[in-house]
Amino acid sequence: MRHRMKRNKLNRYGSHRRSLMRNLAKEIIEHGTIMTTTVKAKVGKEYIEKLITKAVKAYKIKDENKEESIALRRQLFAELGDRKLVNKLVDEIAPKYTGRNGGYTRVIKVGQRRGDGAEVSVLQIVE
Repeated sequence: MRHRMKRNKLNRYGSHRRSLMRNLAKEIIEHGTIMTTTVKAKVGKEYIEKLITKAVKAYKIKDENKEESIALRRQLFAELGDRKLVNKLVDEIAPKYTGRNGGYTRVIKVGQRRGDGAEVSVLQIVE
């Protein structure tokens, strides 16, 4: 049964979709805001929120349970592939959201792209 298995595949095969999400996450962690199509922004929001949740957990338990914190950092590294971004995510971004349960990013619709008319949105990290 396929209950609760709905996912937007973005007309891409699995490895391409994974690469796209990884690149979106890297850019939003590095710059804080990106402009992309609305569909990519909505799918990317889900992916990035999961990464930030892991980072918040790693930040909260870094003093109590060192092994679990390191394990979470390694999971983030496996997703992002860049230690600098993992450190920025855990040490700079995660402390802002320790008291927040989700809702770390927002999608703001901007309009249509001039070339092909695709709906464009801004994906940004909430301050």
